[in-house]
Order: sequence, then C-alpha cells, then structure tokens
Amino acid sequence: MKALLLLFTAFACFFPVMADNIRHTGKNIISTKKIAMIIASDNFRDEELLTPLNAFRKAGFKVTVFSKTTKQAKGMLGYKFTPDKKLSELDVKNFDGIVFIGGSGAKIYWSDSFCHQICKNAVTQNKILAAICIAPVTLARSGVLKDKKATVWPGVKKELILHGAKYTGKPVTIDGNIITANGPKSSKEFAAIIISKLKSSK
Repeated sequence: MKALLLLFTAFACFFPVMADNIRHTGKNIISTKKIAMIIASDNFRDEELLTPLNAFRKAGFKVTVFSKTTKQAKGMLGYKFTPDKKLSELDVKNFDGIVFIGGSGAKIYWSDSFCHQICKNAVTQNKILAAICIAPVTLARSGVLKDKKATVWPGVKKELILHGAKYTGKPVTIDGNIITANGPKSSKEFAAIIISKLKSSK
C-alpha cells in the first residue's frame, strides 16, 4: 500500500512538469515562422528596421536581414547594422514573410528587377509581403499592388496611384497578405499586424 501511495505521489508531482514541458514545446512549434527583412546598404530608416526586428524576435520568429552586401549598413539616424546575407541569396520559398524596410536609401530597390521578382513570388506563393515608408513603391513598380489598397510615405503617393494601387493615406493598410505602412511612426503597428497575420496563418 505504501509503495502504491509513493508511486501516486511521484506521478502527481511529475505530471505538471511534464505538461508544462509539452506546452513549452508547443509554443516553440508555433513560433517557427521565418521572416526576411530587406534594408538598403545606406540610409535605411533606423526605427523601421529595429522596431519590427525586435518585435519579431520577441514573438519567437527567426529573422534574416538581407541587403545588397553584407558590409555594415548605416541608418539615416546613424545606427549601424550588419546584414546576415546578400540580397541575391534570398529565396522566397524559405520564408513565411518578406518585409521591405524604408528610409531614403530604399529608393535603390524601386526599379530593381530582382526585388520585383521577390514581390511577385511572395504573392504567388501566398507569403506575407510587407513594406514601410517609401518601400511600397518597390511593390507598386513590381505590379503586385495593382487594384490593391495600400499606403506609403505621402511624398511618393503618386507612385502608387500611377501603378494602379488604391492609395488609402492611412498609417497602415492591409489587403489580403499585403501590408503597407507610411513611415517610422507606424513601425510598431506595422510590426504588430505582421506578427498577428503570421501567427494566424498555417
């Protein structure tokens, strides 16, 4: 009888720990989303990189930052960041979300054919495609914003309209899997929406 009682007590103590480990493992499974962030080598917007980057990592997502080179990149406000990989290495199928970061330097991607193909592949593969500040112009020029609701830094809104987007003028706009934001002040909301979309996707 004593042996049975000891066995029952041990099981009762062990089970909650085991259950907690199962819950913890479940969280890790849920948080295996991968995000590719694309920044300019010079003059990316600091907050637009750092606010989402920190939020994504806090959410448990694996983030890889791409740029034209892996040399140290410099933000408009002076922050220095070393990209993980060259942009030429980015393969959309390996990620759940693609995020283009703004800042004046992001203009180098507006007419970049490789970036345009990234945008098109993201849409055809049903990935989350996001851009902030002036970066939505890259999406617009790739053709993926045609007949889609989108926003952008107000000074370049004509670019979106010219390429068939339905410009909203809002801080953040969602149309399906495409998320656009209009500048650094929208960084926090922009990141939160991307996280929410990725967590709700299969």
